[in-house]
Formats: sequence, structure tokens, C-alpha cells
Amino acid sequence: MPRVPLVTREQLPPDKQPLYDQIAGARGHVAPPFAALLNSPEVAARVAALGEQLRYSGASIPADVREIVTLAVARHMRCQYIFTHHVASAKQAGLRDEVVEVIRTVAPPRRLLPKEGVFVQFTRELLEEKRVRDSTYSAVEHLLGRQATVDLVVTIGYYALQCYAVNALGIELEEGVAPLMPETP
Repeated sequence: MPRVPLVTREQLPPDKQPLYDQIAGARGHVAPPFAALLNSPEVAARVAALGEQLRYSGASIPADVREIVTLAVARHMRCQYIFTHHVASAKQAGLRDEVVEVIRTVAPPRRLLPKEGVFVQFTRELLEEKRVRDSTYSAVEHLLGRQATVDLVVTIGYYALQCYAVNALGIELEEGVAPLMPETP
């Protein structure tokens, strides 16, 4: 049960309803994490705008890479909601089942193709060590370029923020949605 109400458009004051519409825009709906964030409408809109920039509007990161880091962040943060919902997005982006499984089980990324494993490694280093080794950074920048590498760092931070919010606000999977991440670390 969420710790805060999941806010609907009608529950917002009329002057805040455009923020709801803005969040629903590119996504086509307002998912429970954003409905919870709408308890602070301006913050919700800004968080959503960053996510929209990273996911939909002129994203410099290929969708498969974005989904690798999203799943890696969600797994690290033990965020069942984000992990479970992004498995489908990952498959739509062309991620192989082996990539999802390595992230799900926290297996070493060396079992993956180098162009997949390096993004898992980058994310894990940043979240676990709070920095990225020069060799890992160079490999990612070689694959993506400077701008996309910066965007990748911000994407990791964005999904960490989402996971913190989901976990702290008690957002659970919708009824009938089976969890895809183990409950244990």
C-alpha cells in the first residue's frame, strides 16, 4: 500500500492539472510512481521532464543501452517495480534474455558480449563504488561518444531517483503483475 495517495488529475487544483497532462504526454498515462510524486506537482513535472528528455525527446543513448542501465540500477536499488516494468521495455529494445538474466541474478557481466557487459559494469561501478574506473569510462565513451556518456550518467542518476522514490513511497506492483526480480539481494 503506498504511503502517499496516488494523485489523479481531478484531485489536483485546476492550476496544477496541466502538470498532470504534461507527465501523461509522451508516456500516454501517469504511472503509479508519478501519481505518487504528484503529491508535489512541480517536482513531479520536473522529474518527468528529465525522464522524457532521456527516454523520448532526442535521446542520445540507444534504447537497448538505456534499458541495460535501467535494469542494473533497479536491481542494485532492489526496486521491484522499476525492474519488473522495464523487463518488457528491455525486450522491446532488443535486449537478449541473457542480459536480463545476468542483471537479475547479479552475475558477472563478463558472461555477456563486451558491448553489453560494459554498460552493466559502468552502472555497477558508479552505484557501488560511487565512481567509474578510467578503463570502464573510456570503453563506454568509445562506444557512445562524449554527449551520450554524459547522458548515460544522468540516466543512471534519474533511475536511481525513481527507485528511491518508489521504494520510499511504497509503490508496489499493480495487482496481477508478477514480480520478475528476486526479493533477496
